[in-house]
Amino acid sequence: MSDDPEPAVNISGGADGGGIAAEFDPATADTRAEAVVDRLGELYWQKTYGGQDAFTCLVRTILSQNTSDKASQPAHDALIARYDVSEVDLAASIAAAEQSELAETISSAGLYNQKSEILIATAEWVLEELGSAAEFDAFVKDEDPETVRRTLLEVRGVGPKTADCVLLFAGGRGGVFPVDTHVHRIYRRLGIAPPDADHEAVRAVLERDVPAAKCGFGHTATIQFGREYCTARKPACLDDPEACPMADLCDQVGVYPDAGEVVDPAETIE
Repeated sequence: MSDDPEPAVNISGGADGGGIAAEFDPATADTRAEAVVDRLGELYWQKTYGGQDAFTCLVRTILSQNTSDKASQPAHDALIARYDVSEVDLAASIAAAEQSELAETISSAGLYNQKSEILIATAEWVLEELGSAAEFDAFVKDEDPETVRRTLLEVRGVGPKTADCVLLFAGGRGGVFPVDTHVHRIYRRLGIAPPDADHEAVRAVLERDVPAAKCGFGHTATIQFGREYCTARKPACLDDPEACPMADLCDQVGVYPDAGEVVDPAETIE
């Protein structure tokens, strides 16, 4: 494992985004999913997450929805610069924001009108239900994780991936494997999850087959792997089966090197 090559432009915040580097004793993987995650850890990083402020993490994850980290990171930075005012609770600051001004601030993230409305409504919910961003942070870190997840999923604009990212990056909860588009694509393409599995079904497979301590870096390293090797339209194996570090572990579901074609794994079901 290298020191920590985790990109800063990433929902996890890179080396400075919370959590600590961790080593795991080498052992024979019990499942193919664990073998994949072990190899990802050797390829990229092994890290135990947690420690981010929960409301800031929630805001950052909402901004990342349906856009790239490269686009959402500047929006997050601009929002924090404008609304994270000294001695003013961030939730209170956003709840009191003018929607058009907030939308302009986060415009680089895409869908900024919708996201600004969601952020204001989320901040209002935090104040109404818990009183402050600080109390929300305590709720995420101290309450039963299933209660936290269930509660977050009742909030407008918060889906399973967003709730799980808050549990992972802020709460430091082991055994949480958020499923974004990369994770959803890759583990179906590998043949580890059924080709027609939805995001929640993929999550269930991974949280069952990957040890709790490895789920966090399994999530972030899978994203990096998806960007560098297993892209949606042109995975590395399409031109060269040996170009991918997962070649011996992958079923290549939906990838047809001989024909030079790639389809969603779900389309392979007859």
